[in-house]
Amino acid sequence: MTTRVMLVSPAAGEAQREVRFDDGPLSEAGLRRVRAVAGELPAADRTFASPSVRCRRTAEELGLSVLPAEELAGCAMGGWRGRTLAEVADAEPVAVASWLSDPDFTGHGGESLQQLCDRIAGWLTGTALETGRVLAVVEPDVVRAAAVCALRVSPDAFWRLDVPPLTVTELSGRGGRWNLGLGRELGRR
Repeated sequence: MTTRVMLVSPAAGEAQREVRFDDGPLSEAGLRRVRAVAGELPAADRTFASPSVRCRRTAEELGLSVLPAEELAGCAMGGWRGRTLAEVADAEPVAVASWLSDPDFTGHGGESLQQLCDRIAGWLTGTALETGRVLAVVEPDVVRAAAVCALRVSPDAFWRLDVPPLTVTELSGRGGRWNLGLGRELGRR
């Protein structure tokens, strides 16, 4: 039987606008946008949300009753958490270059992109054990990691994938083989 997974990226938040390694509330524009598309997602057998504030709030504004899913958290950024990319690039340019080019980089004291991809691959494997439709509101880096896993490409491809706010990336498959539908914008059919 086939499992369908719909990954919804959250509405825009202030931390995202600032390119900050942090969680935070949705922006006013993000709130307006998510409220405008509430009710447009198909029903799902299981619904989840990343533990971040903006994913949980997006799910709430979409009218979803979700289970928290720690395994769907965004990449742990260690000592960079709370800082902007510009701040880190000014203070640690070599580290930022390594982070962008080496999927195994953990110099920030957090999780590598390879570890993130492995974690999401494990979640997808477990999810595929049950048939039906799964919907999860997750951070953009989780969507990227799922796409990397589904396509079985190198984590180097992670940075080549753009995930705009409030888009749906769909995976369908069975037996560890996934088909990928990328970035349908909510509110557009």
